[in-house]
Amino acid sequence: MQWKQDFTPVADHLALSAIVALIPILYFFWALAVKRMKGYMAGLTTLLVALVVSVIAYKMPVGMAVMSVTQGAVYGLLPIGWIIITSVFLYKLTVKTGQFDTIRNSVLSITEDRRLQALLIAFSFGAFLEGAAGFGAPVAISAALLVGLGFNPLYAAGICLIANTAPVAFGAIGIPITAVAGPTGIPAMEISKMVGRQLPFLSVFIPFYLVLIMAGWKKTIEVLPAILVSGVSFAITQYVSSNFLGPELPDILSALVSLVALAIFLKVWKPKSVYRFATDAHSEVAASAQLQTTTHTSGEVLKAWSPFLVLTVFISIWGIPQVKAALTGHYEGTNGLLKALNTLGSYLTFMPEVPGLSNKIINASGQPIPAVYKLELLGAAGTAILLAAIVTKFIVNVSWSEWFATFGETLNELKFPVITIASVVGFAYVTNASGMSTTLGMALAKTGSLFAFFSPFLGWLGVFITGSDTSSNLLFGNLQKVTATSLGMDPVLAVAANSSGGVVGKMISPQSIAVACAAVGLAGKESDLFRFTIKHSIFLIILIGILTFLQSTVLSWMIP
Repeated sequence: MQWKQDFTPVADHLALSAIVALIPILYFFWALAVKRMKGYMAGLTTLLVALVVSVIAYKMPVGMAVMSVTQGAVYGLLPIGWIIITSVFLYKLTVKTGQFDTIRNSVLSITEDRRLQALLIAFSFGAFLEGAAGFGAPVAISAALLVGLGFNPLYAAGICLIANTAPVAFGAIGIPITAVAGPTGIPAMEISKMVGRQLPFLSVFIPFYLVLIMAGWKKTIEVLPAILVSGVSFAITQYVSSNFLGPELPDILSALVSLVALAIFLKVWKPKSVYRFATDAHSEVAASAQLQTTTHTSGEVLKAWSPFLVLTVFISIWGIPQVKAALTGHYEGTNGLLKALNTLGSYLTFMPEVPGLSNKIINASGQPIPAVYKLELLGAAGTAILLAAIVTKFIVNVSWSEWFATFGETLNELKFPVITIASVVGFAYVTNASGMSTTLGMALAKTGSLFAFFSPFLGWLGVFITGSDTSSNLLFGNLQKVTATSLGMDPVLAVAANSSGGVVGKMISPQSIAVACAAVGLAGKESDLFRFTIKHSIFLIILIGILTFLQSTVLSWMIP
């Protein structure tokens, strides 16, 4: 039996259908922001609401709705859940072996100022991880590092989520942009150029905004030179690389330039006063005293940072397109090493069809939609992090028994966050399969002359639902192109706006919220983090909407 998607199932009326399609999303907002449910309860009940809407309002067969949930849940476990488990595990290894104390002191030796630590780790280092791996790795690892430095866990998670906006569109070696080039037919280089003429404005603003959130206006102005070095160096590199090299390297190059530029600048410039949180004044005084009495050799510092350096190497290798193809059994080149790796990857990659779902749903074009469980055991970024943890075992000289015990502890701590992730990804998949996401996209596309302003909101909504800028681009990219063309708006701008708007939806995506809370030990506190990020997400998407509207009118010369 096949079932055809109907995007206006309620009285054949788009507006009424869009209101019904909003019910699961509004419920999720209520569950976290008002009711303050634990994350896994909010995720599971939102999933249940989405199932009810898909079956009753959208007339989706129950079996197909349930199987679409299983497809999403599997994807929530691998690769997303696997990244969180291995990231937290690697961090715990450095803490248990005492290496993180050395890491902490090495950062303090650059700066004891909380504002500048956030710029170095949340903004620059997090952007590097976004460019190399994407998914949940940047927030998980950088937030864990900040907590280890003494940041309040909620603050650390929130700051890293906000900092992670600037690099998302070029994340995971540019996948969000290269992916949307296919269904839209617009060359990836053209989309990359346009995104590179939008996000640099955000990249300059985000470091300033981060510090403003943390410390207020007066304390932000104190470190304005450092903020400008961090943001401007990132933005210039992002513009140049995205417009002249393509979508693959902007994050990695921008992050490295920003990180090195700020570290060098802090060697010759210091703020008038060292900013600390009121809650950690005593611990910071103690840390400062320890720094003065405890000196670490360069070898000790290198050893302490080695787990994260090894992590960076593995993640970077996993992100190389040819290597990624080999790890998943899809390499077609002649390199002997990659061919051997391809053989192993083919044995560890499974793509079984989802029973009762694959090719059973007919889309608006009359084509059946394939559905598979995507199980890339070797190619997953979490596997790269696990290998880094194995190498770390020998670097920090921990026994196998303690290594496995720490892994077991990590699994036990993350059981509820993993349930949260699986449920919210299941929610995303049933929303897409039933047609609810498309209904909402079609409704926004009806905004006429204001579409240029609302175009980024479509990407924002897509990332909120799916947790991925790539998925949002695939979901709404062609709709953006078709709508823009019909309204006389440049389709390159609309498709780019989908990706640029999506970056600020990441900080409120249920998946991202669950990942961040899991990384800093706040399982069950997802509602607090959501309340922290939602206002910033709305403010930033309005700014991007205004920029896109201006670029479609008075600033049209910026369109490539």
